[in-house]
Amino acid sequence: MNSEHGTSRQTREDPLRDREPSPEHRATVSRPVAVIDIGTTSIRMEVAEISNDGSVRTLQQLFQAVNLGKDTFTTGSLQKNTIEKCVRILKSYRQVLNEFQITKDDQIRIVATSSVREAENRLTFLDRIYSATGFQIEPIEEPDVVRITYLGIQPFLRVESALSDRRSLIVEVGGGSTELLLVQGEDVLASHTYRLGTVRLWESLNRMQSTHMPGREIMADRINQMVDQIQHQLGKEGVDQMVALGGDMRFAASHLLEDWTPDELGRLPLQELDRFADLILHQSFDQIVRKFRLSYDDAATLGPALLVNQTIANRLGLDHLLVTRFSLRDGLLKEMASRETWNTSFDEQILRSAHEVARKFHLDLRHAEQVELLSRKLFAALRTEFGIDVRHEVLLRTAALLHESGMYLESSGYHKHSMYIMLHCELFGLSRRGLLLASLVARYHRRASPKPTHQGYDTLSREERVLVRQLAAILRVADALDRSRSARVGDIECEIQERRFVINVPHATDLSVEQLAIKQKGSLFEDIFGLQVVLRPSRKSVS
Repeated sequence: MNSEHGTSRQTREDPLRDREPSPEHRATVSRPVAVIDIGTTSIRMEVAEISNDGSVRTLQQLFQAVNLGKDTFTTGSLQKNTIEKCVRILKSYRQVLNEFQITKDDQIRIVATSSVREAENRLTFLDRIYSATGFQIEPIEEPDVVRITYLGIQPFLRVESALSDRRSLIVEVGGGSTELLLVQGEDVLASHTYRLGTVRLWESLNRMQSTHMPGREIMADRINQMVDQIQHQLGKEGVDQMVALGGDMRFAASHLLEDWTPDELGRLPLQELDRFADLILHQSFDQIVRKFRLSYDDAATLGPALLVNQTIANRLGLDHLLVTRFSLRDGLLKEMASRETWNTSFDEQILRSAHEVARKFHLDLRHAEQVELLSRKLFAALRTEFGIDVRHEVLLRTAALLHESGMYLESSGYHKHSMYIMLHCELFGLSRRGLLLASLVARYHRRASPKPTHQGYDTLSREERVLVRQLAAILRVADALDRSRSARVGDIECEIQERRFVINVPHATDLSVEQLAIKQKGSLFEDIFGLQVVLRPSRKSVS
C-alpha cells in the first residue's frame, strides 16, 4: 500500500470510532494494541485500543519513510543499509510500544507486503529484524492485502449513503501492486490484484531508458494494458463510481478540495485531477519536493499514482471519483478486534465469492448449495463435542460449494482439479493458508484419505492436518446425503449415541441410495471422530 504524505508522527481521530469513549466504553476497554505495516516506501505504526465489544479507538500513528521497493524491484534483494534503517525505525517503534505497555505478541501485528515478500533475501531481513527487535514480521500475500483492506473500509461502506447499494470500484495504487475491489453496498462482487504499482512503474521506466518513447508515454502504455484487463473483469455492467484509497490520492484531494479532511468522503472532479496530475508529471522530483514539501520518495510515487487513478476513472467514463483515508492498518485493527467479537458477516462475503466462482465454472448449483447446507448442519452437531473452532466453518462451507469445480476441467480425478482451481481462482476473503485448507477439504471429499506425501497436505501442522481430516469427513457425509442430487434429504436431526453418529431424516420413506453412499464414504468419518455414521428415517415418520 502506498505512503501517506505528512508528518512522521501524528494522532488523528476516526469518525467511525469513538471520539470520546462513554463510561460504558471505558468499562469495557480490554487492551491496547498496535499494527505495523512495512510497505514499499515506508514503515507505519498505528496504536489503538480494542474494546470487548470489538470497537477500535486510535491513540497514535507513526510514519517513517524507507524505500524497500526500490531495492527489491530493481536488484531483487534488500540492501544492507536499507535493512539497518528498518532496524533503527522498528527499534524506535518498540520504545513507543513500551510506553503504551504493548509488550505481548498477541498485542502486536506486523505485516510486510510485496517489497519484502518478493525479496530474494527476505529470510535474512526477517531474521535480522527479529534478532534486533524481537518483532515477528508476517509477509502477507496479495489476496490477504485485499481482504484486510476490505475489513478496514467495510464500516465506511455501511454508513456512507453515497456508497449504499451502488456498484463501486475501490482502487488502491501501492508501490508494488494495484488492488481492486468491486462492491455493491457492503457486498463484494469481485476482487483482483495487478502487479503494477508506482515503484514498479519507475523500475520499468529505468529499464527502457534507451527507448524513443517519453517517460509518461511508457507509463501510460503499461497502465492502459492493466486497465484493459480491468474493463474485461468488470464486464458490460461497469461501475457507478470509483473510490480511491492511498496517501497520494489523499494528498491530491487535500490540495484540490476546500475544507476537506481525510476523515470525510471527498468528491474529486476528474477534470481537476487531470490538471493536477499534468502539473505533477511535468515537474522534476526536486521541484515537487520544494513546492509541496514532500520527501523524495513521496515525490517519486505521486505522479504515477495519480496517472493510474485518472486513467482508470477516465476509461470507466466517470466524471468524478471519491477519496477516503482508509488503509491496510484499519483492516489489521479490525481483524484483531474480530478475534474477540466474532462476526459472521465477513464469512458471508467469502461464501458470496465462492458462489460467483461456482457460477463461473458452471457447477450444479442445486447440488453444491444442498451439500453446503448439510455440511453446515453436520458441523453444528459436531463442533462442541470435538472442539472445532466455529471460525473454521467457513472453510467447510467454501469447500462444499466448490468441491465439484474440477469437473470444469475433467471428470476423471476431478477432486484434484477442484483443489487446483480453488488455489488459483479469484476467491475473496480467505488467506493463502485458509485457501489451502479449504482446497484440501474439497480434494478429500472422495476416494483416497489424506496422506503425508500429498502436495499441500505435507506442509500442514498437526492441528491443521486434524482439521482437514475432520472437515473432509463431514463433507463426505454431506455429499453422500445428496447422492441422488434431488435435495430430498435436507431436514436432518443429529445425535451421538455411544459410538454412533445417528442422522435422523424426518418424513423419509426410502434412504437406500443415501445409506449405500454413507457406507462407501463413511470410513474417514469413523477414523477421525471414532463414530460410525448411521442414517435412518426419523421415528416421527414411522407409522
